[in-house]
Amino acid sequence: MLPVADVVELSRLQFGLTAMFHFLFVPLTLGLSWILVICESVYVMTGQQVYKDMTRFWGKLFGINFAMGVTTGMTLEFQFGTNWAYYAHYVGDIFGTPLAIEGMMAFFLESTFVGLFFFGWNRLSKVQHLVVTFLVALGSNLSALWILIANGWMQNPVGAEFNYQTMRMELTSITDVIFNPVAQVKFVHTLAAGYVAAAMFVLGVSAWYLLRARDTGFAIRSFAVAAGFGLASVCSVIVLGDESGYATGEVQKVKLAAIEAEWDTHPAPAAITVFGLPNQAEQRTDYAVRIPYALGLIATRSTDKQITGIKDLVREHEARIRNGMLAYEALVKLRAGDGSEDVKRQFERHQADLGFGLLLKKYTPNVVDATPVQIAAAAQDTIPRVAPLFWSFRVMVGLGLLFLFIFGASFWFLARRNLAPQRWLLRLAVISIPLPWVAIMTGWFVAEYGRQPWSISGVLPTFLSASSIEPGQVWFSLIGLMTIYVLLFAIEMYLMLKYIRLGPSSLHTGRYFRETGTPAHSANAS
Repeated sequence: MLPVADVVELSRLQFGLTAMFHFLFVPLTLGLSWILVICESVYVMTGQQVYKDMTRFWGKLFGINFAMGVTTGMTLEFQFGTNWAYYAHYVGDIFGTPLAIEGMMAFFLESTFVGLFFFGWNRLSKVQHLVVTFLVALGSNLSALWILIANGWMQNPVGAEFNYQTMRMELTSITDVIFNPVAQVKFVHTLAAGYVAAAMFVLGVSAWYLLRARDTGFAIRSFAVAAGFGLASVCSVIVLGDESGYATGEVQKVKLAAIEAEWDTHPAPAAITVFGLPNQAEQRTDYAVRIPYALGLIATRSTDKQITGIKDLVREHEARIRNGMLAYEALVKLRAGDGSEDVKRQFERHQADLGFGLLLKKYTPNVVDATPVQIAAAAQDTIPRVAPLFWSFRVMVGLGLLFLFIFGASFWFLARRNLAPQRWLLRLAVISIPLPWVAIMTGWFVAEYGRQPWSISGVLPTFLSASSIEPGQVWFSLIGLMTIYVLLFAIEMYLMLKYIRLGPSSLHTGRYFRETGTPAHSANAS
């Protein structure tokens, strides 16, 4: 049971749950939009009715999912003003910029052309409608770009500096924010993960039709598109995951050390721990199974760079906290009107560590007089719980390898025209439909929980970011939002399952048989 008075934890819980619900819909939107482009492109090039049916049927499921994604996403940005007021005040100049661009550029583009996609079939030419479908996909992916630029800045705050006169972070280079290496890696990795989710969704639903021997002409073509798209996507996820590991090793050493349960700094190149039981109390990993050199090669792209262990990172952070105390001392003097050159130089010299000094606010209101015990406690706070990160990361990687097998096997048997006897593979595809969402959620958990105790890495601690509101207010909005979100999720599942059961033959009857050679089943076909 959460402490009644802990507004910060309640606010974190609310934001985490609303973000999780919203992100149930995002990956399918990202990937399914490009599958629609592929299907309609083939329709435009060949004129075969089955590919138009594929575009319309998967487009109907896309539309349901898109509507739910928009609805659940609207509350996220409001929470910055309600539950995270100091966060919005402190970094709003930077964080708000990509969010505003996302709303003006990407979301309006996507939303506008979604309407044309559904209502323009008889009003636009084939090529014009294909362009509309392409713009829907482009808008969907641009929305993700700007959101991930904002999130990437939280992980690696570049292009900004603290102004002691306004007590806020201010934007100094929009170019640095946009081309932040962490943001760019997160963008392409997240997109590829969304493509895998959409491909597995189409593959699994198509496999369900094939197992029931219904709409087979439609299903085998959809299965083929999903297998090829999914295989390319999962390979991209693996390659981009390697790049993500390198970016993390460069700018988020704590997260990397926690993911790999690296307690000590070992000679380069470091081994990767495949399996083990992290013991944070004793700062060791029991029953560890390691692969020599692998972590060093992934995280540093070299054989001579070390991976700093957690114990050494705590010592480094303790030194940065002491520097942050000096920065805070100078800041207090500057705010009091002491603008002497010595004070300004002291602040400028230690300004980069001001955020570490703010960690002491958890233990004392008077940062400059913090005791060694308080400093040591604040340094320990910079290390998140290791076991949840360690296991979440391995679940994500394990599922990625499973997806590689499923898509690879599907592509192989399709190429050999031997898919029908592989009922085990079709069943595996069906039961694997939800697994990409599990992988994506564990990946996001690693990214966000691994950043703690920071809302902005190295700049603003999470416990200082929350609004000064009563816990009851947060409970009220939390319960209300969760009730609405559960209802929306139930509606989504009902509608998706309803139209999947109806199947593509529900689009029309006689003409479907003539074009595909497949009998059109009734809505109640089993």
